[in-house]
Amino acid sequence: MDSMCKFPFLVLCGHEFEIIIIDDGSPDGTLDVAKELQRIYGEDKIVLRPREKKLGLGTAYIHGIKHATGNFVIILDADLSHHPKFLPEFIRKQAEKDYDVVTGTRYSGNGGVFGWDLKRKVISRGANYLTQVLLRPGVSDLTGSFRLYKKTVLEKLINACVSKGYVFQMEMIVRARQFNFSVAEVPITFVDRLYGESKLGGNEIVAFFKGVLYLFATT
Repeated sequence: MDSMCKFPFLVLCGHEFEIIIIDDGSPDGTLDVAKELQRIYGEDKIVLRPREKKLGLGTAYIHGIKHATGNFVIILDADLSHHPKFLPEFIRKQAEKDYDVVTGTRYSGNGGVFGWDLKRKVISRGANYLTQVLLRPGVSDLTGSFRLYKKTVLEKLINACVSKGYVFQMEMIVRARQFNFSVAEVPITFVDRLYGESKLGGNEIVAFFKGVLYLFATT
């Protein structure tokens, strides 16, 4: 089982794994910490593939998947907002019916969000509601990014997607539905980051709404 993330947190759950770190010039010292972890755990487990600047989420996936050697890829945020304790549940869920994609949900079962202010909660809920109404994706949380993919499925979805930034996550699930890939959900608890700063700003919000309208018009 391969894991691809921006920052490693080692969880040994009986599976072979590697952690591929894609750091796009983060100002919070992520790469320095990653180098130290690589020194401790070895280059076979901690694979560093940094880039000089922020080049977009989709290209980060492409950059990382080139170096993934296993059959599965797990993608999660580096700041532990996506806690690795949920990884065994993702793996179990995938094995139940050999799902192509397993995605984390904050809005179903015992999933939830902690640490956000009212404004961030309203933005997230509003964005998710809008995507549910317009895109009917078949999942309860379309804007999250904590996911497990079969590597071959991830490659096909990446090649089909045209969006960038936060819209990219939505398009991945919409395209998965178009291609009739099987998708399952795992409830997760999303905890706001303790360190670093969110990259969500006005430009990303505008791009998000443009992306939703584009997917609505073309899918």
